[in-house]
Amino acid sequence: MPVSPSDAQHFAKNWQQQLSEAFTTIEDLCEYLELNPIDLPISQTASKRFAMRVPLSFAASMEKGNPTDPLLRQVLPINDEIVDYPGFSNDPVGDIQAVVQPGILHKYHGRVLLINTGSCAINCRYCFRRNFPYNELQLSKQQESGAIDYIKSEPSITEVILSGGDPLLLSDARLEQLIKQLDAIDHIKRIRIHSRLPIVLPARVTDELVKTLTNSSKQMIFVVHANHSNEINARVVTAFNLLKNKGVTLFNQSVLLKGVNDNATTLCGLSEQLFANGIIPYYLHLLDKATGTGHFEVSEYEAKLLIEQVQNTLPGYLAPKLVKEQAGYKAKQYVL
Repeated sequence: MPVSPSDAQHFAKNWQQQLSEAFTTIEDLCEYLELNPIDLPISQTASKRFAMRVPLSFAASMEKGNPTDPLLRQVLPINDEIVDYPGFSNDPVGDIQAVVQPGILHKYHGRVLLINTGSCAINCRYCFRRNFPYNELQLSKQQESGAIDYIKSEPSITEVILSGGDPLLLSDARLEQLIKQLDAIDHIKRIRIHSRLPIVLPARVTDELVKTLTNSSKQMIFVVHANHSNEINARVVTAFNLLKNKGVTLFNQSVLLKGVNDNATTLCGLSEQLFANGIIPYYLHLLDKATGTGHFEVSEYEAKLLIEQVQNTLPGYLAPKLVKEQAGYKAKQYVL
């Protein structure tokens, strides 16, 4: 997709400047996409409940004038968000009950998850932590030493997952400090980072960031999050290359979303595009049933039919595992 002169000027800025210029109102996003808000099922109420935030680097991959664009559907606040769907809740996967102290979720054996920040570069409307009490439970800088002490005290922990929000919104200096502390713990083998920034704000992946990540003595695993092949543009590929060329293992997780990627052709196209750029398709998640996300749900029955089509079309290494997460379980549950 051609880049306009104004977009090119924006992309020449650093990642912090690009983030500060993200779309935060429905009207501004619609104006950029040449859409009339009157023709869309938008909801200001939904936007107030869960703020809209869309970097231009993501919006630029949307088709202008297309109200059903699959990338737009992921970020546009609409009326369906304020409909109550049975079985949906504010803590759909049992995160809160897994909190052992502020900032630490210890849900699965051998792995601990650090909620480093409550902020994201983009607010995806299907977010399973959109109602998470970050103010009370995210890992502040002051609480970091306590988190490290907890990890030191649990020799069964071999992997630390940096999550959020999005951990790449931390500064390079803060990430470096955290990684150094984890490096000093002998029983930690791997550090895993879950981030959507290489997809939605690829300018965040700089030489300095990659140096910070790859200076670790631990094996570094990076899990990105793309749901549709249209999300992977030249800027995203550049970010991927910076990481993989330094030996970072790259995986992708997707969420199965109605109206976005709920057909086999789209899922196969995403896997092909990912693998062509050095990313291993990892998980395809059934929707976590967070309040406000019911309109994205694809039934488990339909999901099984879809993944069977994918498996019958692609080599096994390109077909992501279909999984769901359930509160109280000690691992993700394989659906097929």
